[in-house]
Amino acid sequence: MAARIFIDGEAGTTGLQIRERLSRLGGAQLISLDERSRKDEAARLDAMRQAELVVLCLPDDAARQAAPMLESLGDAAPKLLDASSAHRVAPGWVYGFPELADTQTNEIAAARRVSNPGCYATGAIALLRPLIDAGLISPDQDITINAVSGYSGGGKAMIAAHEAQGGPAFELYGLALAHKHLPEITLYGGLGRRPIFVPSVGHFRQGMLVSIPIFLDRLPGRPGAQEIAAVYGARYNRAARITAYPGIFSGDLDPQALNGTDRMEIFVCASADNTQVVLIARLDNLGKGAAGAAVQNIGLMLGLPDSGAAEKELASA
Repeated sequence: MAARIFIDGEAGTTGLQIRERLSRLGGAQLISLDERSRKDEAARLDAMRQAELVVLCLPDDAARQAAPMLESLGDAAPKLLDASSAHRVAPGWVYGFPELADTQTNEIAAARRVSNPGCYATGAIALLRPLIDAGLISPDQDITINAVSGYSGGGKAMIAAHEAQGGPAFELYGLALAHKHLPEITLYGGLGRRPIFVPSVGHFRQGMLVSIPIFLDRLPGRPGAQEIAAVYGARYNRAARITAYPGIFSGDLDPQALNGTDRMEIFVCASADNTQVVLIARLDNLGKGAAGAAVQNIGLMLGLPDSGAAEKELASA
């Protein structure tokens, strides 16, 4: 029997992307509300009651209000995946990044409440956590993260502005240095000190590059670039959706190269004297950075087929 899933907020960018991916995935039956009922609390609660899993694709405040609605169903409450940033560091929620640690996949599969990671956070944590775990970076290291995303990650107003008016070619934002992804990057990246994070938006719909520059002689043990690349290779060689570039990369990177996929690529770039590196994650901010990650988590929570390994195999062929 197909698993019944209700997407609360399915008309938004992430909700539509999740719905489209689930329609291609066997074993899922979507419960939908007509446009007039989407803000009707009684109709939403009834849809939640019918579902085995509910996905919240809502603004943060609305997600905080929706979570207790499910709890009101008691033992009949479905599993819950929150795609907002409302519960990413909240107690009692499992962080939905299966590649975070060896045990994370099982924790997500067993969880009743899972928070989907942020797009920037997905790239930053994928770069930082393996090096923290390996002892190559100290948790108190001074870390700067730079990132550029397509405008689809900025919500309906930004999408409308770029598509109707052209939008700026490039712009920095979040310059109060308090971006909402910082708490999850700090916690799940394994950092003891909040990094400086400078996000930006380019005039392209989707795609993302997250980069972290590092002075190697400031790291414990002064590792070389090849040692860092080897850590990524060992960490992600069995991951269904993450590929680590073997060795040192020195080419150009297009942020849109993984658009339409649920994959992420990891690169290590190094100076000729091996004293500096730039660590880079490339992903589709709507794929592994949002809807693709949500479907990956849904599959784990409900025991549905996983298409990630097949996608990675095709990409490397």
